Amino acid sequence: MSGSERGYSPGWRRFSTLVLQPLLHILIKQKMQGGENLPREGGLILAPNHLSYADWGTVALFSHEAGRYPTFLIKSSIFNVKGVGPILRKLGQLPVYRNRGDAALVLRDAERALRSGECVVVYPEGTASRDPEQWPMKARTGVARLALTTGAPVIPIAHWGAQDVLPYGSSRPHLWPRKTVRMVAGPPVDLSAFRDQPLNSATLRDATAVVMAEVTALLAGLRGETPPAVPYDPAKRVRATARIGRTEPAAPATDGGGESADSPAGEPAHSGAGGLDDSAADGPVADGLAEGPTADGLAEGPTADGPTADGPTADGPTADGPTAEARPT
Repeated sequence: MSGSERGYSPGWRRFSTLVLQPLLHILIKQKMQGGENLPREGGLILAPNHLSYADWGTVALFSHEAGRYPTFLIKSSIFNVKGVGPILRKLGQLPVYRNRGDAALVLRDAERALRSGECVVVYPEGTASRDPEQWPMKARTGVARLALTTGAPVIPIAHWGAQDVLPYGSSRPHLWPRKTVRMVAGPPVDLSAFRDQPLNSATLRDATAVVMAEVTALLAGLRGETPPAVPYDPAKRVRATARIGRTEPAAPATDGGGESADSPAGEPAHSGAGGLDDSAADGPVADGLAEGPTADGLAEGPTADGPTADGPTADGPTADGPTAEARPT
Protein backbone atom coordinates (compact mmCIF):
# COMPACT_ATOMS: atom_id res chain seq x y z
CA MET A 1 0.00 0.00 0.00
CA SER A 2 1.39 3.42 -0.94
CA GLY A 3 1.77 6.32 1.49
CA SER A 4 -1.02 8.22 -0.22
CA GLU A 5 -3.37 5.27 0.20
CA ARG A 6 -2.41 4.94 3.85
CA GLY A 7 -2.70 8.66 4.46
CA TYR A 8 0.73 8.82 6.11
CA SER A 9 4.40 7.91 5.64
CA PRO A 10 5.54 4.89 7.69
CA GLY A 11 9.10 6.21 7.55
CA TRP A 12 8.16 9.57 9.03
CA ARG A 13 6.14 7.86 11.75
CA ARG A 14 9.11 5.68 12.67
CA PHE A 15 11.35 8.75 12.72
CA SER A 16 8.96 10.67 14.99
CA THR A 17 8.85 7.72 17.36
CA LEU A 18 12.63 7.44 17.49
CA VAL A 19 12.92 11.13 18.35
CA LEU A 20 9.93 11.78 20.59
CA GLN A 21 9.69 8.59 22.64
CA PRO A 22 13.10 8.87 24.35
CA LEU A 23 12.78 12.65 24.65
CA LEU A 24 9.46 12.39 26.47
CA HIS A 25 10.85 9.73 28.80
CA ILE A 26 13.73 12.04 29.66
CA LEU A 27 11.49 15.03 30.34
CA ILE A 28 8.58 13.39 32.18
CA LYS A 29 8.14 10.41 34.50
CA GLN A 30 5.02 8.54 33.53
CA LYS A 31 3.08 5.88 35.43
CA MET A 32 0.66 4.16 33.06
CA GLN A 33 -2.14 1.67 33.63
CA GLY A 34 -4.76 0.11 31.41
CA GLY A 35 -2.83 -0.12 28.14
CA GLU A 36 -4.30 -3.59 27.67
CA ASN A 37 -7.70 -1.96 27.11
CA LEU A 38 -6.59 -0.51 23.77
CA PRO A 39 -7.38 -2.88 20.88
CA ARG A 40 -4.24 -3.53 18.84
CA GLU A 41 -5.98 -3.05 15.50
CA GLY A 42 -9.02 -1.40 13.97
CA GLY A 43 -10.39 2.12 14.27
CA LEU A 44 -10.15 3.42 17.81
CA ILE A 45 -11.00 6.67 19.63
CA LEU A 46 -9.02 7.76 22.68
CA ALA A 47 -10.94 10.23 24.85
CA PRO A 48 -8.68 11.85 27.49
CA ASN A 49 -9.33 14.70 29.87
CA HIS A 50 -7.44 17.89 29.02
CA LEU A 51 -5.35 19.71 31.62
CA SER A 52 -2.45 21.36 29.86
CA TYR A 53 -0.93 22.24 26.52
CA ALA A 54 1.69 19.64 27.45
CA ASP A 55 -0.58 16.65 27.88
CA TRP A 56 -0.53 15.74 24.18
CA GLY A 57 2.95 14.30 24.77
CA THR A 58 1.90 12.06 27.62
CA VAL A 59 -1.17 10.84 25.73
CA ALA A 60 0.95 10.17 22.64
CA LEU A 61 3.50 8.23 24.67
CA PHE A 62 0.81 6.19 26.40
CA SER A 63 -0.87 5.36 23.10
CA HIS A 64 2.37 4.36 21.40
CA GLU A 65 3.50 2.16 24.28
CA ALA A 66 0.10 0.45 24.22
CA GLY A 67 0.78 -0.45 20.59
CA ARG A 68 -1.09 2.31 18.73
CA TYR A 69 0.37 5.31 16.90
CA PRO A 70 -1.76 8.36 17.85
CA THR A 71 -3.48 10.55 15.33
CA PHE A 72 -4.52 13.96 16.63
CA LEU A 73 -7.05 16.45 15.33
CA ILE A 74 -5.35 19.72 14.40
CA LYS A 75 -6.61 23.11 13.32
CA SER A 76 -6.56 23.14 9.52
CA SER A 77 -4.71 26.48 9.43
CA ILE A 78 -1.65 24.83 10.99
CA PHE A 79 -1.36 22.69 7.87
CA ASN A 80 -0.72 25.89 5.91
CA VAL A 81 2.37 26.79 7.96
CA LYS A 82 5.50 26.39 5.86
CA GLY A 83 7.61 23.47 7.03
CA VAL A 84 5.00 22.27 9.50
CA GLY A 85 2.04 21.29 7.33
CA PRO A 86 3.98 18.84 5.12
CA ILE A 87 5.36 17.05 8.19
CA LEU A 88 1.94 16.77 9.78
CA ARG A 89 0.56 15.27 6.58
CA LYS A 90 3.40 12.74 6.42
CA LEU A 91 2.64 11.77 10.01
CA GLY A 92 -1.03 11.27 9.15
CA GLN A 93 -2.31 13.95 11.52
CA LEU A 94 -5.80 15.24 10.77
CA PRO A 95 -7.00 18.75 9.88
CA VAL A 96 -10.12 20.06 11.55
CA TYR A 97 -12.05 22.59 9.51
CA ARG A 98 -13.40 25.23 11.82
CA ASN A 99 -16.33 27.52 11.10
CA ARG A 100 -18.04 24.97 8.89
CA GLY A 101 -21.80 24.81 9.31
CA ASP A 102 -21.89 21.11 8.48
CA ALA A 103 -20.54 18.83 11.21
CA ALA A 104 -19.93 16.15 8.58
CA LEU A 105 -17.30 18.42 6.99
CA VAL A 106 -15.68 19.20 10.33
CA LEU A 107 -15.25 15.51 11.12
CA ARG A 108 -14.80 14.19 7.60
CA ASP A 109 -11.12 13.29 7.82
CA ALA A 110 -11.46 11.90 11.33
CA GLU A 111 -14.21 9.55 10.20
CA ARG A 112 -12.15 8.47 7.21
CA ALA A 113 -9.15 7.74 9.45
CA LEU A 114 -11.22 5.68 11.86
CA ARG A 115 -12.71 3.63 9.04
CA SER A 116 -9.19 2.90 7.81
CA GLY A 117 -8.12 1.62 11.24
CA GLU A 118 -6.39 4.64 12.79
CA CYS A 119 -6.18 5.44 16.50
CA VAL A 120 -7.67 8.95 16.77
CA VAL A 121 -7.26 11.10 19.88
CA VAL A 122 -10.28 13.32 20.59
CA TYR A 123 -10.30 15.68 23.57
CA PRO A 124 -14.04 15.78 24.33
CA GLU A 125 -13.78 19.07 26.22
CA GLY A 126 -12.21 20.74 23.18
CA THR A 127 -9.77 22.74 25.33
CA ALA A 128 -7.91 22.55 28.62
CA SER A 129 -10.29 22.41 31.58
CA ARG A 130 -11.36 25.72 33.08
CA ASP A 131 -12.82 23.99 36.12
CA PRO A 132 -11.32 25.65 39.22
CA GLU A 133 -10.29 22.23 40.56
CA GLN A 134 -9.35 20.85 37.13
CA TRP A 135 -12.08 18.24 36.89
CA PRO A 136 -13.39 17.49 33.38
CA MET A 137 -15.83 20.09 32.08
CA LYS A 138 -19.08 19.58 30.25
CA ALA A 139 -17.89 18.28 26.89
CA ARG A 140 -18.64 18.90 23.25
CA THR A 141 -20.29 16.16 21.24
CA GLY A 142 -17.70 15.34 18.59
CA VAL A 143 -16.50 12.19 20.34
CA ALA A 144 -20.04 10.78 20.41
CA ARG A 145 -20.70 11.68 16.78
CA LEU A 146 -17.51 9.94 15.64
CA ALA A 147 -18.22 6.84 17.72
CA LEU A 148 -21.83 6.48 16.61
CA THR A 149 -21.18 7.16 12.92
CA THR A 150 -18.16 4.85 12.60
CA GLY A 151 -18.79 2.21 15.27
CA ALA A 152 -15.26 2.75 16.61
CA PRO A 153 -14.81 1.94 20.31
CA VAL A 154 -14.15 4.82 22.69
CA ILE A 155 -11.43 4.29 25.30
CA PRO A 156 -11.77 6.69 28.25
CA ILE A 157 -8.44 8.01 29.53
CA ALA A 158 -7.68 10.02 32.65
CA HIS A 159 -4.35 11.57 33.51
CA TRP A 160 -3.04 13.80 36.29
CA GLY A 161 0.23 15.70 36.52
CA ALA A 162 0.65 17.33 33.10
CA GLN A 163 -0.63 20.57 34.62
CA ASP A 164 2.49 20.60 36.81
CA VAL A 165 4.72 20.38 33.73
CA LEU A 166 3.02 23.25 31.92
CA PRO A 167 0.20 24.98 33.78
CA TYR A 168 -2.65 26.19 31.60
CA GLY A 169 -2.00 29.76 30.46
CA SER A 170 1.75 29.52 31.00
CA SER A 171 4.39 29.39 28.28
CA ARG A 172 7.18 28.29 30.60
CA PRO A 173 7.44 24.54 31.27
CA HIS A 174 8.52 23.28 34.70
CA LEU A 175 10.82 20.43 33.76
CA TRP A 176 13.05 20.23 36.84
CA PRO A 177 12.73 18.45 39.11
CA ARG A 178 11.19 15.97 36.70
CA LYS A 179 7.42 15.72 37.15
CA THR A 180 5.34 12.53 37.27
CA VAL A 181 2.24 12.12 35.14
CA ARG A 182 -0.13 9.28 36.06
CA MET A 183 -2.43 7.90 33.39
CA VAL A 184 -5.06 5.18 33.25
CA ALA A 185 -7.25 3.86 30.45
CA GLY A 186 -10.54 2.10 31.05
CA PRO A 187 -12.33 -0.51 28.93
CA PRO A 188 -14.38 0.67 25.92
CA VAL A 189 -17.35 2.81 26.87
CA ASP A 190 -20.67 1.03 26.39
CA LEU A 191 -22.62 3.15 23.89
CA SER A 192 -24.87 0.33 22.70
CA ALA A 193 -27.97 2.10 24.05
CA PHE A 194 -27.45 4.86 21.47
CA ARG A 195 -26.63 2.79 18.38
CA ASP A 196 -30.17 2.63 17.02
CA GLN A 197 -31.27 6.09 18.10
CA PRO A 198 -31.58 9.09 15.75
CA LEU A 199 -28.29 10.99 15.53
CA ASN A 200 -29.74 14.21 16.95
CA SER A 201 -28.60 16.68 19.61
CA ALA A 202 -30.21 14.80 22.49
CA THR A 203 -28.60 11.50 21.52
CA LEU A 204 -25.19 13.10 21.06
CA ARG A 205 -25.36 14.95 24.37
CA ASP A 206 -26.44 11.85 26.27
CA ALA A 207 -23.77 9.66 24.68
CA THR A 208 -21.12 12.29 25.38
CA ALA A 209 -22.22 12.44 29.03
CA VAL A 210 -21.70 8.67 29.31
CA VAL A 211 -18.16 8.98 27.92
CA MET A 212 -17.30 11.85 30.27
CA ALA A 213 -18.71 10.02 33.28
CA GLU A 214 -16.19 7.23 32.60
CA VAL A 215 -13.32 9.69 32.17
CA THR A 216 -14.26 11.53 35.37
CA ALA A 217 -14.54 8.29 37.37
CA LEU A 218 -11.06 7.25 36.24
CA LEU A 219 -9.67 10.64 37.22
CA ALA A 220 -11.35 10.43 40.62
CA GLY A 221 -9.54 7.14 41.16
CA LEU A 222 -6.18 8.68 40.25
CA ARG A 223 -6.71 11.67 42.50
CA GLY A 224 -8.37 9.79 45.36
CA GLU A 225 -11.02 12.50 45.50
CA THR A 226 -14.74 12.85 44.85
CA PRO A 227 -15.60 14.79 41.67
CA PRO A 228 -18.35 17.41 41.58
CA ALA A 229 -21.86 16.09 41.04
CA VAL A 230 -22.32 18.40 38.06
CA PRO A 231 -19.47 19.17 35.63
CA TYR A 232 -18.31 22.74 35.21
CA ASP A 233 -20.07 24.39 32.28
CA PRO A 234 -17.96 27.11 30.60
CA ALA A 235 -20.96 28.36 28.61
CA LYS A 236 -22.79 29.20 31.83
CA ARG A 237 -19.68 30.94 33.12
CA VAL A 238 -19.72 33.24 30.10
CA ARG A 239 -23.38 34.08 30.59
CA ALA A 240 -22.93 34.64 34.34
CA THR A 241 -20.02 37.02 33.72
CA ALA A 242 -22.08 39.04 31.26
CA ARG A 243 -24.93 39.32 33.77
CA ILE A 244 -22.71 40.32 36.67
CA GLY A 245 -20.78 43.22 35.24
CA ARG A 246 -20.59 43.52 31.50
CA THR A 247 -22.76 45.51 29.20
CA GLU A 248 -22.43 43.27 26.18
CA PRO A 249 -25.10 40.61 25.68
CA ALA A 250 -24.49 37.13 26.99
CA ALA A 251 -23.26 34.44 24.65
CA PRO A 252 -25.95 32.58 22.68
CA ALA A 253 -27.48 29.71 24.55
CA THR A 254 -25.75 26.43 23.84
CA ASP A 255 -26.29 22.87 24.81
CA GLY A 256 -23.06 23.04 26.80
CA GLY A 257 -20.96 21.49 24.10
CA GLY A 258 -20.20 24.68 22.29
CA GLU A 259 -23.11 24.08 19.97
CA SER A 260 -25.82 26.59 19.35
CA ALA A 261 -29.13 25.42 20.68
CA ASP A 262 -30.51 26.13 17.25
CA SER A 263 -27.88 24.19 15.32
CA PRO A 264 -29.14 21.07 13.62
CA ALA A 265 -28.45 17.68 15.11
CA GLY A 266 -25.55 18.66 17.25
CA GLU A 267 -23.63 20.36 14.51
CA PRO A 268 -21.06 22.81 15.76
CA ALA A 269 -21.53 26.50 16.05
CA HIS A 270 -17.73 26.56 15.99
CA SER A 271 -15.05 23.95 16.21
CA GLY A 272 -12.12 23.53 18.43
CA ALA A 273 -10.05 20.42 17.91
CA GLY A 274 -10.15 18.25 20.71
CA GLY A 275 -13.80 18.00 21.31
CA LEU A 276 -14.61 19.42 18.04
CA ASP A 277 -17.99 20.72 18.84
CA ASP A 278 -18.31 17.97 17.14
CA SER A 279 -14.81 17.66 17.82
CA ALA A 280 -12.15 20.06 16.92
CA ALA A 281 -10.07 21.98 19.24
CA ASP A 282 -9.62 25.42 20.35
CA GLY A 283 -5.94 25.18 20.05
CA PRO A 284 -3.71 24.49 17.24
CA VAL A 285 -3.90 20.87 17.64
CA ALA A 286 -6.94 21.64 16.70
CA ASP A 287 -6.29 21.78 20.26
CA GLY A 288 -3.04 20.14 20.36
CA LEU A 289 -1.07 20.38 17.77
CA ALA A 290 -4.16 21.52 17.96
CA GLU A 291 -4.16 22.65 20.93
CA GLY A 292 -0.45 22.20 21.10
CA PRO A 293 2.60 21.04 19.43
CA THR A 294 1.64 17.71 18.40
CA ALA A 295 -0.12 17.20 15.84
CA ASP A 296 -2.40 16.77 18.73
CA GLY A 297 -0.17 14.03 18.74
CA LEU A 298 2.65 14.17 17.67
CA ALA A 299 -0.19 15.63 18.04
CA GLU A 300 -1.82 18.32 19.41
CA GLY A 301 1.84 19.09 18.90
CA PRO A 302 4.14 21.78 18.98
CA THR A 303 1.89 23.89 17.64
CA ALA A 304 -0.55 21.71 18.60
CA ASP A 305 -1.47 22.46 21.98
CA GLY A 306 -0.14 25.83 22.17
CA PRO A 307 -2.43 28.73 22.51
CA THR A 308 -3.97 29.66 19.24
CA ALA A 309 -3.69 32.94 17.50
CA ASP A 310 -7.28 33.56 18.41
CA GLY A 311 -6.52 33.43 22.09
CA PRO A 312 -9.04 32.14 24.58
CA THR A 313 -12.35 31.15 23.12
CA ALA A 314 -15.75 32.17 24.39
CA ASP A 315 -15.80 29.22 26.67
CA GLY A 316 -12.34 29.94 27.93
CA PRO A 317 -11.59 31.74 31.16
CA THR A 318 -12.44 35.37 31.66
CA ALA A 319 -9.86 37.83 32.78
CA ASP A 320 -10.75 36.96 36.32
CA GLY A 321 -10.40 33.22 35.69
CA PRO A 322 -13.04 30.67 36.56
CA THR A 323 -14.46 30.79 40.04
CA ALA A 324 -15.94 28.14 42.20
CA GLU A 325 -19.32 29.80 42.08
CA ALA A 326 -19.43 29.24 38.36
CA ARG A 327 -20.08 25.56 38.89
CA PRO A 328 -23.77 24.80 38.43
CA THR A 329 -25.50 23.44 41.45
